[in-house]
Amino acid sequence: MRRLDGKVALITGAARGIGRVFAEAYVREGARVAIADIDIARARETADEIGEAAIAVAMDVTRQDSIDAAVDATVGTFGGIDILINNAALFTAAPIVEIDREDYARVFDINVAGTLFTLQAVARHMIARGKGGKIINMASQAGRRGEPLVAVYCATKAAVISLTQSAGLNLIEHGINVNAIAPGVVDGEHWDGVDAFFAKYEGKAPGQKKKEVGAAVPFGRMGTAEDLTGIAIFLASSEADYIVSQCYNVDGGQWMS
Repeated sequence: MRRLDGKVALITGAARGIGRVFAEAYVREGARVAIADIDIARARETADEIGEAAIAVAMDVTRQDSIDAAVDATVGTFGGIDILINNAALFTAAPIVEIDREDYARVFDINVAGTLFTLQAVARHMIARGKGGKIINMASQAGRRGEPLVAVYCATKAAVISLTQSAGLNLIEHGINVNAIAPGVVDGEHWDGVDAFFAKYEGKAPGQKKKEVGAAVPFGRMGTAEDLTGIAIFLASSEADYIVSQCYNVDGGQWMS
């Protein structure tokens, strides 16, 4: 028997990258998956490529009506939601004296408010359904400590860790386990944008920062989305029923806690 047989998962930001890899891994473990993304065209392509166990749902995590509609669409198609992965997020970087208020608000709106209010909407459904569930928030090693150029992003991921702790303590009475994953540096198309920020502010050649951070990982390389699937499956399974409000580092040894 596969570990997620019969389960339904809603994964935000799942049209590409880590979210897509999680969706593929969950389907292999027997789950049906809603690919939630603001880019609905790419979400549909991803769902089509994964197969009949996946559907695409439009979701803008900065809009409550969009969050609610995505939850309703998932429940309407699959009959319920057993697992939520709050994966949608945005990266930004700037020296403290150059942080832009609009950029700050946008990143907090997606990374923190988006996580909280998607979690809330799904938790309400899970409570009403009465079958409990698993909620996994995507934090980051950036939430464990500050970085000179990444104050806003680091602060959002620290907030995600704190929200995970509070929500986990509040929701476990309903049989809902809330936990988080803190990746380190994960290779993928998003790193082109991250690398561009450091090229701008540190005067590095394109690709130089990526090589440096990969070399600094004790494991010897950057992580991949596939490196994260084991913990994502575990936390969604019955094997994690007694785990509450925890944040697991999956970072090749970069942070110990």
